[in-house]
Amino acid sequence: MIKTYVLDTNILIQAPCAPDCFEDNEVILPVAVLEELDKLKNAEGEKGFNARAAIRYLEQLRLSGNLLEGVPLKSGGTLRVETNFVNVQLPPDLPEAHMDNRILKVCLGLMDRGEQPVILVTKDILLRVKAQIAGIRAEDFTAEQVTGDDGQYTGRIRVFAPEEAFKDFKKKGISVKDVYLCDENGRQTVPVLTENQFVIISADQSSKKTHLGRVEKGVIRKLEYKKSKPYGVSPRNSGQYFLQEALMQPAEKAPLVIVKGMAGTSKTFYSLAVGLEKVLNNPTGEYRRILICRPNAQFDSDIGFLPGDEQDKISPLMRPVMDNLEQLIDSNEEERFSDEQALAGKLDEIFARGLIQAEALNFIRGRSIINTYLIIDEAQNMTPGQVKGIITRAGKGTKIILLGDPGQIDRPFLDERTNGLSYASEHMKGSPLCWQITLTAQECERSALAMDAIQRL
Repeated sequence: MIKTYVLDTNILIQAPCAPDCFEDNEVILPVAVLEELDKLKNAEGEKGFNARAAIRYLEQLRLSGNLLEGVPLKSGGTLRVETNFVNVQLPPDLPEAHMDNRILKVCLGLMDRGEQPVILVTKDILLRVKAQIAGIRAEDFTAEQVTGDDGQYTGRIRVFAPEEAFKDFKKKGISVKDVYLCDENGRQTVPVLTENQFVIISADQSSKKTHLGRVEKGVIRKLEYKKSKPYGVSPRNSGQYFLQEALMQPAEKAPLVIVKGMAGTSKTFYSLAVGLEKVLNNPTGEYRRILICRPNAQFDSDIGFLPGDEQDKISPLMRPVMDNLEQLIDSNEEERFSDEQALAGKLDEIFARGLIQAEALNFIRGRSIINTYLIIDEAQNMTPGQVKGIITRAGKGTKIILLGDPGQIDRPFLDERTNGLSYASEHMKGSPLCWQITLTAQECERSALAMDAIQRL
């Protein structure tokens, strides 16, 4: 059965070529959507960029036929701009002048004309609620959704190994065929392990004995950097050992590292520690600098109103990064804040030398970043389009670290299934060039109160 999908503007803002995702069905764009795209085309940042991309996409379709009559899509369906149904009556509590309600009128008009089923597709939850009030079927845009938080790839697994294989692990490694899982009833199953997946191996005769390893070409091998202490920092749990392994690997072997975990699991702290180790402590020339970006839910719209140059404008957004740098630059907790001016001077010197730079995320587009240790903090506030743009900017010798907590999203129309961090994690799973680790709540190292709050709240 051919379905009729009516798209809201926010669908095109998230994915400018979204009409191609609806297979052989009919896609309708109300004229109200075109008006909103026109208003957004001069907006700053990702919103304006995607609005312009959507307009160019529609222009290509216009040149191929009549948009009012319908033009064919690559997916096999058709797209049509709908200008009719201005006289359709809405429920009295929905004012007709509101742009969202004009989209609802189109849906009702199509239904009255006999087109079934008619489905409104929008990222706006409240519009989906209003659609239900009006008797219209409404759905979220699922083409860029990944599995729910509980089913997302964590980059780690715990397995059992025979005692003999366990003893020879450090010398030979263990074949992925020789390890197994064991359920609560004692039944053994063979796990499906992914390239670069981190593994906690327990001996089947003594579960208290464990090794830490990583899957590489069908073999679980020991960690290469287990004994490292980047910038004097030592890992405190298995998650941080895995994190250290991924971060310490050269860009040629691990150009993309994705780290998920809630606040207090030392994602930013450890990433900065490894960067400082590579650039300051042991400057082998691997990286020219550390580049830090931190997207923000209001970043695109608010940065222009802050005083000063680019660095002054992004400084408030980088304060959490500066807090971590203060701890790393002066590791003596008792003396660290005894001379605030001296501590600030150390930080200023690092930035003045260009060893660490902070930039606005929307200024990265179009660049090719070479020999750089690039940290994207709070990456859960990126869209799938943004994360794709960042990863494809990586030049030779650049290592990209995406950090974030999919459970702490501040950006409208994004959630744990549609944010750029989760999108990159699921789509890069299994790539030999991508290393991933999800840090658990039990690995929170911020404070006793933070750990207690994570468990209770």
